[in-house]
Amino acid sequence: MAETKPKYKRILIKLSGEALMGGKDVTLDPETVNSVALQVKQVRQLGVEVALVIGGGNIFRGLQASTQGMDRVTADHMGMLATVINSLALQDALENQGADVRTMTAIPISNIAEPFIRRRATRHLEKGRVVIFAAGTGNPYFSTDTAAALRANEILAEVIFKATKVDGVYDSDPEINTNATRYEQLTYQKVLEDHLRVMDATAISLCMENKTPVLVFSIREEGNIMRAVLGEDIGTLVTL
Repeated sequence: MAETKPKYKRILIKLSGEALMGGKDVTLDPETVNSVALQVKQVRQLGVEVALVIGGGNIFRGLQASTQGMDRVTADHMGMLATVINSLALQDALENQGADVRTMTAIPISNIAEPFIRRRATRHLEKGRVVIFAAGTGNPYFSTDTAAALRANEILAEVIFKATKVDGVYDSDPEINTNATRYEQLTYQKVLEDHLRVMDATAISLCMENKTPVLVFSIREEGNIMRAVLGEDIGTLVTL
């Protein structure tokens, strides 16, 4: 009989905005959003407390816009709003699956979401609600990777799941180099020294300082969130 006891009690899942596109030429792919929602619901049913941070790159990238002449602070604020759109889309999909969800934003948008308050977020998790953290850190110049590292440490998550379009971390781009080798495990220091594309340096440094492991795996393979929760050998683990 397959192991069904979760390895973790509280997790934070970091999703890129592009992950919600499902590899299609659309801003949001309903099938993909619903698939992610179902996986999260199934994990929650095992008793795992789940929080999420979602990027906004499928809608707007602040850093990219700033290189094209837009004021960086304005561009980053627009990027934060893009993450709110994605968060509400996933909230709706989760609620349609019967999950109890709260979206909390780092910038006040009281008509559509709760403000982020750490103790309230923790209480939501303890009551079995899925919590989605939107609008990044609420500050320009910080990525949603950094927001994920920050929120994970604030809520005392045991691990960050970096769910992305590739099945782990490679020594070179696997889409360009067919001989690229996937790492099974990495140290934070090697990620920083080799400039590996896991999370940005600020996020990795924050995880290293607080000893928060990061598991990188593909969201495109159905059931991978559950496999990760059960401790199966998938993706790349970044730790001490």
